[in-house]
Amino acid sequence: MASQSISSSFSSVATVLWCAGLLLVGSFATAITGITINGHERDREALLAIRSQINHDPLGVTSSWNNSVALCRWKGITCGRRHQRITNLDLSQQRFGGTLSPYIGNLSFLRFINLQDNNFYGVIPPEIGRLSRLESLILQNNSFGGTIPANLTHCSNLIQFVASRNNLVGNIPAEFGNLLKLEKLRISINFLTRQLPVSLGNLSSLHLLQVGRNNLQGRIPDTLGQLKRLVNLSLDENNFFGLVPSSIYNIYSLERFGLACNRFHGSLPDDIGFTLLNVRKIYIDNNSFSGTLPESLSNASKLEAFDVSRNHFSGQVSINFQNAKNLYWLNMEINNLGSGAAGDLDFLTTLTNCSRLQIFSIAANQFGGLLPNSITNLSTTIRIIYLGFNQITGTIPLGITNLVNLIGIGLEQNQLTGTIPDSLGKLKNLQSVTFGRNALTGRIPTSIGNLSLLSRIGLEENLLEGSIPAGFEKCQNLMLMTLKSNRLTGLASKEIFSIVTLSVYLDLSNNLLTGSLPSEVGNLKTLVKLNISGNKFSGQIPATLSSCSSLVTLSLGKNHFYGSIPASLSSLRSIAELDLSDNNLSGQIPVYLEKLSFLIYLNLPTITLKDKCQRKEFSVTQQRLH
Repeated sequence: MASQSISSSFSSVATVLWCAGLLLVGSFATAITGITINGHERDREALLAIRSQINHDPLGVTSSWNNSVALCRWKGITCGRRHQRITNLDLSQQRFGGTLSPYIGNLSFLRFINLQDNNFYGVIPPEIGRLSRLESLILQNNSFGGTIPANLTHCSNLIQFVASRNNLVGNIPAEFGNLLKLEKLRISINFLTRQLPVSLGNLSSLHLLQVGRNNLQGRIPDTLGQLKRLVNLSLDENNFFGLVPSSIYNIYSLERFGLACNRFHGSLPDDIGFTLLNVRKIYIDNNSFSGTLPESLSNASKLEAFDVSRNHFSGQVSINFQNAKNLYWLNMEINNLGSGAAGDLDFLTTLTNCSRLQIFSIAANQFGGLLPNSITNLSTTIRIIYLGFNQITGTIPLGITNLVNLIGIGLEQNQLTGTIPDSLGKLKNLQSVTFGRNALTGRIPTSIGNLSLLSRIGLEENLLEGSIPAGFEKCQNLMLMTLKSNRLTGLASKEIFSIVTLSVYLDLSNNLLTGSLPSEVGNLKTLVKLNISGNKFSGQIPATLSSCSSLVTLSLGKNHFYGSIPASLSSLRSIAELDLSDNNLSGQIPVYLEKLSFLIYLNLPTITLKDKCQRKEFSVTQQRLH
């Protein structure tokens, strides 16, 4: 009996506990549901506030942001599976315009914000600093202005902050040094000022630091050398100056080393090719670096781009590039490299192993010696070769036509001799050919007429002879042609003056050309400069010149033109320099010349002036007007 009583009591207690349990679970579930509902409502209100400040939504992205669509199905929104709160806000590339509502700071579960490629303007809301879970903040390519909010550093889980291509001003907050999880800091192409914070050296996880194209200044903090995981360092186009801290050159992980367009000076470490063993891109152009280029760079086998142009480097180039098989960009122009002696260009042969090479320039240095025939063995991927403004001797190799993808070749102002290879016309992709100021002889190859993409040709100041080949009329993309100071003879083909694309410069001066100036010159309606002075042209100045309404410079001096100055030249409203001197012109100086408001240089021939000789500004000698 006692046993039954105990059993009955136990059963009653169990029943009570079971019922109580149901009530407890029910209450707990209700509480959780309440939290979710409240959280949803806050998220909804925040998104609607964000929508209210978007005044341009051409794609109708936010049209789904209404009560007829579940919150987590709104376009651009991602919710977490467990709690159904908004974790991702991706509104990138939607052509939005407007300001960003501070209510974004109420989306407390956000981990990812991407607003790139829109037209958001106004300030970055400091309320974003309340998003403690935030890992990615991507705002690039908008019109955000103001300063970078310092309290973004309260986002202690932030991994990347990308805000390049905006209108941000002020300094980089020193508090950024507290974002110890930050891996990417990309704030290039803004208007940021002052120095790089020393505290950035605390960001031990940082892989990418891009602050280029701002107005930052000062020296690079030594502390940046502590960033041992740094892969991309881009400080280009600022106002940094001084020596580069030696610790920077010891960041073994560095792949992109970008310091271009600043005011750095000093030399590169001799062992840079060993300490930056993983470097792929070195951009240190447009600075004041000096000394020799370290031979140890021969060891940088991963090198893809090497630009040291516009510095003060000197001496021999002793780098062996044969291991840099992926090198595609090599620019050493405008330095003091070379000695003007034989052997200066020996390094060029090592480039034949660079199977991806596209750009190669050593222009404006002191390189001498023979142009090596190995240049014809460079990769067929090569597109630009600039060797001008040196002291290079020898001839243009016939095998240059192996470089079938070449679009530009510059050998001007050297000491080259011999002829221009007729096979040059096989390089169908050529757009620019500059061989001027050498001692080239022979005729201009007729095959140049096959270069239908040619936009620029410069053969000035050589010893070329014969007539101008008729094939040039096929070059219907030509914008600039200068053949001045050669020994060219014969008539100037009217076809040249039918190349309507000639818009920059046509210079045939100081040759032995004869005949009249073809009336087709009137086809050059967009030409800015025309110089045919110092020849043996004769006949009258064609009235069709009046159609060349873009002319700024017109030089017809030192020829045998006769007759009067055409009245039609009054149409040349843009003319600034007019030279008609040393011809056989007659008649009166046209009154319209004083009405050409841009005219600052006038050189007229000695002619019978009658009563006009009293006009001081139109003296028979050259004058600088205004």
